[in-house]
Amino acid sequence: MLYPAPLRDLLIELASAKLFRAKWTSEIHEEWIVALLKQRPDLERAKLERTRDLMNDSVLDCLIEGYEARIPTVDCPDPNDRHLIAAAIEGHCSAIVTFNVKDFPPQCVSPYDLDILHPDEFIIDLLGLDQAAVLLAARRCRERLRRPALSAQAYISALARCSLPLTIAELTKFESVI
Repeated sequence: MLYPAPLRDLLIELASAKLFRAKWTSEIHEEWIVALLKQRPDLERAKLERTRDLMNDSVLDCLIEGYEARIPTVDCPDPNDRHLIAAAIEGHCSAIVTFNVKDFPPQCVSPYDLDILHPDEFIIDLLGLDQAAVLLAARRCRERLRRPALSAQAYISALARCSLPLTIAELTKFESVI
């Protein structure tokens, strides 16, 4: 889940806090960059590629490679999603975090013992495992924002635009520490 930016930043901070091991591929990077440029043609590709490189540098062992040979062996409704499952298998992942949960029916992922989680569900799970670490990660993300700096309420509002209603409900309870 590398797009939108507030969600991406929070997930990278959560990975940096060692709450989970973030994994992705160059192909996944290309997908989010292309999607963002379609929505925001005013952005410069070079700046997005810099963001990609910073992400790769900030998360240890994040890039999955050598998954391509697995792609033809994966069966799922959308052939364009097979690379995600193939990469998850190759990267020894236990879950794929995606807004497109419906694109990965159980019969596609159960043979590989993969869970498909909406980002909201994923963050809620992390909150249940280590609430303090998630709140600290959210605060770090907010404090890094300088143009403009955001109050905790404004930061939570920015996350709210990322379709995370359960997460927002929980974070709002702890606005004073974020």
